[in-house]
Amino acid sequence: MVLGHRSSVIQMKTVAAKYPDKQDGRQAIVQDFRSVRQALNVASADQRVLVVVSGPADQTNKLRTSLQSVTNDERIVGRFHFDFDSTTDWHKQIKGLKAEPSIVVIRPGEFGMDGTVMSQLPLDANNSEVVNTLLTANSEFAKTTKKKVYSSHVSKGTKLGIYFDSVVPYGEDRDGDGKIDHRGGPPDRRPTPR
Repeated sequence: MVLGHRSSVIQMKTVAAKYPDKQDGRQAIVQDFRSVRQALNVASADQRVLVVVSGPADQTNKLRTSLQSVTNDERIVGRFHFDFDSTTDWHKQIKGLKAEPSIVVIRPGEFGMDGTVMSQLPLDANNSEVVNTLLTANSEFAKTTKKKVYSSHVSKGTKLGIYFDSVVPYGEDRDGDGKIDHRGGPPDRRPTPR
C-alpha cells in the first residue's frame, strides 16, 4: 500500500539484485550510541528494550565482537537497541540497577529520560543465556507496553515540559541557507524574532 503498484516492488528487487551483499550480515557490528542518555531516548521513541553493556572498556570491548551473533540473531535483530558504556553518570536514571560491570536489560521510561532494569547479567554470560534473557524481556515488554500515539505523546511531553536536548539540532533547512528553520516547539526553544 505504501509503495503503490506491484511494479514498484518488482523494480526495487531488480535494483537490489544489482548490488548483492559483500559481507555476511550476521557479522554486522554491534550498535553503540553516543551515550546511554541518547540510547534510552531512542529506545523509548522506538518502543524497544535497551541493552547496555556496562563496565570498564578493557572488560567490555571483547563483547563488541562476541555479541555479534546475539545482535544479529533473527529473533533479536531489529527488536532491541544496544549500547556500550564505561561511565556511571547514567546509573541514577535507571531503577533497580546494581552498579557493577554487566549486561543490563532496560525498559525505557515513557519519555526516554529514565528506565527500569528488567534483567542484569554478568559480562561473562554465554550468548545463549543472553538471547534467552532478551527474548523473555521482549515478550514481557510487548505484553505490558501500550503503543504510543505520536501526536498525543508529543503533546503530553510538551505539557510536562519534557525536552531532550540533542547534539543534532531539531528542524530542517527548508530555505537552503545552511541554518535550521525552527517551527513551533517549546517557547524557550523558538528562535528570537528579528
